[in-house]
Amino acid sequence: MFGIGKPVVDPRGARRYDDEAYAIAARDVHFSWENVPAHYIPGEPMATHVINVMHLVLPEGERAMSRALSEALPLITDPRLREEVTGFVGQEAVHASSHEGAREHLARLGLPVEQIARKMDWLVDKVLGYHGLAGKARHAWLCERLGLFAAMEHYTAVVGEWLLGADHLERMGMDPVMLDLVRWHGAEEVEHRNVAFDAFMHVDGGYARRVRTALIASFTLAVLFLSTAGYLYRGDSTMDKGGWWVRELLSATRRGVIPKATIFLTEIPKYLRPSFHPSQLGGMDKAVRYLAKSPAANHRAAA
Repeated sequence: MFGIGKPVVDPRGARRYDDEAYAIAARDVHFSWENVPAHYIPGEPMATHVINVMHLVLPEGERAMSRALSEALPLITDPRLREEVTGFVGQEAVHASSHEGAREHLARLGLPVEQIARKMDWLVDKVLGYHGLAGKARHAWLCERLGLFAAMEHYTAVVGEWLLGADHLERMGMDPVMLDLVRWHGAEEVEHRNVAFDAFMHVDGGYARRVRTALIASFTLAVLFLSTAGYLYRGDSTMDKGGWWVRELLSATRRGVIPKATIFLTEIPKYLRPSFHPSQLGGMDKAVRYLAKSPAANHRAAA
């Protein structure tokens, strides 16, 4: 359904695009933050701050990913993949600006977000910048970045699938605006889950680089998410927020309020199978259905 053909995957994991009709495009979204509380998952400060990590870590990372994929466009000869990369870059730009809006709202509420945001800006610029490279060195660095982003996109797609099925968040009373933000974002991550991987396979596709970049990406994301969530929790001045942040984190994951941090270990073997392709994660039906009803993505129709 939805005009989506079954991907054709060759033995090394690259995909041919002659059997796919689904087009990726950026959506015009709108979020009103005025009434979103600091603890938008009632009674769950730690889970709230885990989601807040998205507002701090993702914007600059998504912009760096868009720059790398834009740099790769001249090397992509498949017209359908070029089309998907162009749509992907547009979606990532909207993701970054939307999470920045949430971050600015959290700063107005008194949460210590700006210091971490500045550190992320510095880290992305120093680690994922161009570094003045040219020729073969620049191409090799492009391939390395594409490998890193392909692995990171695997995790965002896995979390996106989890968010689309996390009906308990509504039952717990999560603020509907923030819930729509993370579900809309998660749905688009599922929608474009193939793109960064296919761009990497098209431009490079080396298995050794795929392994190396997957391990680096997994370690980096795990450290960023855990350290940032702990920082936000410790900086939360709410008197009844709970006990030690690690204990609160384990409690939230054990109760299924947030995804388990162990995904940074359990997903690596799946991603590193030589025949792996992101389309193996499952169907896109839930993602496409949510995007069709997301309040933020359909605000013009509702006006």
